[in-house]
Parts: sequence; C-alpha cells; structure tokens
Amino acid sequence: MASSSNSYDNIHPGLSHHDALAILEQSLDSLDSASDYYMAAAHLVNFPGDKTEEALLRLIDNSSGEQAVNLARRKAVEVLGRLGVQRAIPSIGRCLGSNDHYLVENAAWALLQLNCQDVELHQAMLPLLNDPGQSRRVLIQALVGLEVHAALPVLQSLQDEANPGVRGAALAGVAQLSGDGSRLQELEDHLTLPNQMDRQSAIQDLIDCRATYLLPSILKAPVSPVFRLRALRTLWPGQDKEHAGIDLLTCLDSLMWDQPEGLVLAHCYDTEPTILFLFDEFFGTDFSRCYLALSTLKHRPVEELWPVFWKRWQEDAYNDYGAHYFFIQLLGSVDIWPSAATPVIEALLLEAMNSKRPQFGKSRAAACLALNKHFPDIWCKSVRQLLSSDFTPSWELRYAALMGLDSIDVGHNHEIFQLLQNAFAVQDPDVFVDRRRQLLISENRV
Repeated sequence: MASSSNSYDNIHPGLSHHDALAILEQSLDSLDSASDYYMAAAHLVNFPGDKTEEALLRLIDNSSGEQAVNLARRKAVEVLGRLGVQRAIPSIGRCLGSNDHYLVENAAWALLQLNCQDVELHQAMLPLLNDPGQSRRVLIQALVGLEVHAALPVLQSLQDEANPGVRGAALAGVAQLSGDGSRLQELEDHLTLPNQMDRQSAIQDLIDCRATYLLPSILKAPVSPVFRLRALRTLWPGQDKEHAGIDLLTCLDSLMWDQPEGLVLAHCYDTEPTILFLFDEFFGTDFSRCYLALSTLKHRPVEELWPVFWKRWQEDAYNDYGAHYFFIQLLGSVDIWPSAATPVIEALLLEAMNSKRPQFGKSRAAACLALNKHFPDIWCKSVRQLLSSDFTPSWELRYAALMGLDSIDVGHNHEIFQLLQNAFAVQDPDVFVDRRRQLLISENRV
C-alpha cells in the first residue's frame, strides 16, 4: 500500500527534475534498467508542478501491459495522491477497473488522499468489497474515510470475515460510519494475533475509530514501538495527565525503555533455546519473537553472551536496522558486561546514538538510555546537544535524554546544573518532551 512517510523520498539526489521527466519520455527498450520508470515516477514527488503532473498522468494512461510500466503506474497514482493533484481524480478513478489489484489498491488510497467526492467512483469501489482478490482493507479505509455511508451494509457483513485485516477494518469502519462501537472490543484480541501485520493493522483500526479507552491494551501489543508511539500521540486526549487508568509520562517512559516485560507477547518457547538461536531471532521481522528472544537473552550469563553478540554485530547486525535495535536494547538490558568489552560497547552506543541514518532512528533513544546507564560521565558530555531541538530534531531522543537526567546527580555537577537551568528555561516544541521537562522542574531537579 502507498505510504505517507517522506523519509525516503529523495533517495536519488543526483537525479534532476529534467532527468526524471526525460526517463519517462523514453521507450522501454532504451532504458538502462527496467526499473527506471518506477524510479523516475517516485522521484517526481520532489518536484510538484504542471510538468510533473502531466508526465505522471501520461504514465497512468499508458496501458502497454509491460510489468515495468505497471509498477510505474502504481507509483504514479501514489505520487499524484500525495501531491494533492485534484485534476488526476478521473485518471486515477479509471484505475479502479484494472485487473492489477495493486493498482486498484493505490487508486483507492489516492482517492482518499484527494478527498474524492465523485459518487460514481464511490459506486465503483463498492462492488470491489465483495472480491477477495482485491485489497479490501484499503478499499474499506478509503470508503470510510470518504464517509460513503452506502458502504455500511457491506461493512456490517464483513465484520465476521475470516481475514483479520479485513475484519478489523470493517469493525472500525462500522463504528465510524454508524456510531455503533459495540463490537470494537473484539479488536483488542487482534493486538496479540500470531501474525505481526494483523497486530499492526489492529492498532491502525483503533486509531481510525479513536478507541482511546483501549490505549492500555495497544501499548502492550508486541509490535515495533513506532506503532505504539503513533497510537499514543494520536489518541491521547489533549492536556490530560491521565486517561483510561494510565499516566501519560509513565507510558512514555515505558515506551522508551521498551522492555518485553511490559508487553503481552504472542509467542513462547516449548524448549530452552540456544544463544545462537536467540540472536538469530533478532533478524526476524516479527517483533513478538524479537522481544521474546530479548527477554530470554538478558538472563543468560554475560560471558556467554558477549562473544556471540560481538561476532554477530560485526557480521551483519551493525547494518540490519531491525536487528540493530534489539542488539542496542540488549546492551541496555544487561546490568554488567565483561570489563574487556566496555570500550567496544561505549563506542558502539555513541555511534548508534549519534547516527543520522533514518532507518536506525529507533535505536537512537535506546542507545541514549544504555549509554546513560553504563557510561554516565560520557553521556553527560552529550547532554547539551541532546536537549536542544536545533541539534536533536528527534523528539524521542530528546525525551530519552530527559529520562537519563533522573539517574544523574545534578546537584553535585555544577556544569550540568548550569546547562540545565539554561535549557529548561526554554519550552520544548514537542508537547510530550515539554511535559517531561516540566516534571523535572516540579521535582526540583533544576
């Protein structure tokens, strides 16, 4: 499905607007690579304007049937939706009749982004809900987002669909269109389904229908902390300090620590796993299995852990963004590592905390907390930049830095005390970070 994230938009910085347009003018057999059409269409999101729109509209209307063209058409539909090109609605609407269900999916998504109010296109989407070959979850989200009440009878029937993603979207959709949320509690069970995509989908469904009373369960779901943080940011009501029996800052602190004990895991072990197996689990895509491995590893003898840790780190974990996060988490979860390993761990944590690569963003706050735990003197040298929104755009990293101050004896560190007095005089631009700042002030930390 199309994504609204813009972290990876400009992955071809050397490609100019003119070059991207020129690629789309070439014949398929004259391209350097069959993927060039797709690359050019994706890159045009960086260049809004008439020329981009015309090129993408021509691409959408190209019905050659070649796979390279089909892939590029899907991307063109997404980009036009992201750029808010209203005049693209008729062309995108025609894609709903395609036999390429991925193109249909992107068309439905794009029509939602464009707030399409064309009743004929709404009617074209409705029968697609009865086709299991279509991306019915996205079609439901589009119809509900466009407030197409004519979809309600079909959605009511899909509340008992076998596919959890479709069923969850239908449950949320019925609640949104009818106001009847009597079956939303069923979505709570989706948060611990064996399949990770189903768990992530359940969180999105609960966000869509604003089921704030289920936040405590969402925050225990064994998925990436990114999804749980998104839910908290989206669903937390205004200026409340507490909601649904939970405290905001306690929840945020727990999310930053992100320990398995705070989650309801969807898996368990039948037999005692080996250390090699447990480290291999960090490279999997299912976070429930990763958290289970983390929970198990941190209780194993460090003399056995470190050689395997360091070997796997050098081989592949250093550059695998999923495993990278759990390796960093393990460093912070273990209380005492072998003394011979400490110089390596210090360097590793500093590099992770200061990394600017977007795919390693989750690891930065975890590295900050681990560095604070194991090397507080080194950590203190970074506090000035960590607390500054100019130097540290990541709100999660600034929040983690404030958490780290809880373990620092500020009163006996004049330099840190002066620094904090200056830093705390300025309101943080992020509301959650500023709440943490205010807590430290109220506790007379500065």
